[in-house]
Order: sequence, then structure tokens, then C-alpha cells
Amino acid sequence: MNQPLISPEQLQQRLLENHSLESHPLKSDLIILDASIEFQIPSESEKIKGQMIPGAIRFDYDKDFCNKHTLLPHMFPTENHFNARAQEIGINQDSTIVVYDNSGTFASPRAWWMFMAMGHNNVYILDGGLPAWIEAGYATDTNYKADAPIGNFEGKIQDNYFVNAQQTQSYSDNKSANILDARSQARFDSEVPEPREGLRSGHIPNSVCLPFAQVLNAGKLKSKNELIDIFSTLDLNPSQPMFFSCGSGVTACIILLAAKLAGYSGEMGVYDGSWTEWGANEQLPIAVTHK
Repeated sequence: MNQPLISPEQLQQRLLENHSLESHPLKSDLIILDASIEFQIPSESEKIKGQMIPGAIRFDYDKDFCNKHTLLPHMFPTENHFNARAQEIGINQDSTIVVYDNSGTFASPRAWWMFMAMGHNNVYILDGGLPAWIEAGYATDTNYKADAPIGNFEGKIQDNYFVNAQQTQSYSDNKSANILDARSQARFDSEVPEPREGLRSGHIPNSVCLPFAQVLNAGKLKSKNELIDIFSTLDLNPSQPMFFSCGSGVTACIILLAAKLAGYSGEMGVYDGSWTEWGANEQLPIAVTHK
């Protein structure tokens, strides 16, 4: 796949270009999506309110592009729902999509992975998000783009890009995949209570902890070499698939992105329910770190 990150400079160049784009990594029909979420992610940078990149369209996977028939937060929607809403906001099959969020590179990786899960690979993440855009000196608007013409987006859900609790338990029981947990080490080790009420403490058996904060530096992904070093310290089986979990399926996508940037190219997916589902279900086994 293509390099998933795009810099503010690259995006600004693309916005300014009116001539042939043959030599540019981004092609025609550019769509910019603001994938910011209201929920405050632990250790997340301060959100920038009331500003957005010019021409941006709101992509709300917390309340809109989600399964509204479950109590679990922002679960991946049905194929039909995703396609219908994507068309309504003007996305086409040949759209080049750039996603960003208003605090760095926190909420946007999930939006990127959602499009990847729908088979749309022409999607990029603005490295550093809106803060990096503003820091680079580029203009912002105070309103999203007005209604666009209906698009023709028609994605197909890809197998195992998002997995459920039963699949994850099978991977855990059989040790048939690497399961990486993006929560903090203290939550993984059940040293602190979960921020969501009613959840048990601990972690999925046979999973390993990679706190998402470790792969970020000031809201941007660390360099490829730094990420390679980080992954080299983990107890992983390189011949097995990698599945990622966290509190509710958002920061799992940050460490999945980090794995991609570090050069992993095998099967990957996100446990969508993550600890919000696993920690609440007494039927699912938990492991507690003994020190």
C-alpha cells in the first residue's frame, strides 16, 4: 500500500494545484474529512475547537458512521450504512481521501482504517492533524464544506479488518495471532481502574501491551526507525497476523498504523469492541499481571 501519512505541506500543495497531478502521490477528486471525536482520549493533546481545514467535510464515526444498534461506542457500521452515508457527503469511488483530527494523530487513524476496511486504499492521514496544519501557517475555516453532490462510493467490507470478541478469543486461546493492546501499561497490568464504569481490570490472555503514547511524539507518529525499535522489544511472532485492541477501538488504530509504518505487511485487524466489550463480559477470560 501507499505511505499512509501525508504532511501539511503535501496537502497544501495538493489544494493549490490546478494542473496535471500525474506525478503527485495524490490523485484527483480530493476529499478532506474531519474525523475529530468529542471523547477525550487519555493523554490526548488539547482539541482545537471551532476551526477546520478549508473544504473539510465532517466524518463523525462516533454518532454517524457507526452501528447505532449496539450500546458499544462507535462500532463499525453495516456496509450499506457506510456506503449510503459516504455517498451523501459526496465521496466517490475514485476519491482521494485525507482524514485528520483536531488534536494531532489520535482519532484520525480509525477513520483511515475504516476506509481501508471498506476496500478503499486511496486514503491518507494528515500527520499531526489540525495542530500541525496550523503550526505550518496554513489557513482555517470556521465552517465545514457546504453540501456536495451525491457521490458514488461503493465499498465492500474486507474480511478481518474488524474482528469480534469470539474471533479474538479464538486467537487468544489458540495463540494463533499477535494481540496488541494500546491501553496504558497500568491499565493492562490492572494497577488502575478502568475509566469506564463497570469494566473489569486486566487484559486479554496472551496479549502484549503497546501503549499508543509510546508511538507518538507531540501528536505525530515517530520515525520509522524509532517504530521498528519499539516493535523489536515486543514478544511477537512475525509469522502470525496482528490484531489490535484498546479501550474502545480508537487508539488500537494508532498502533496498527505504527505497525504499518514500521514495515509490517501481513494480515492486520482491529478488535472493534475492545476492552469496553471484553471487560464487561464475565464470560470472557481475563489475565492479570503478577509482579
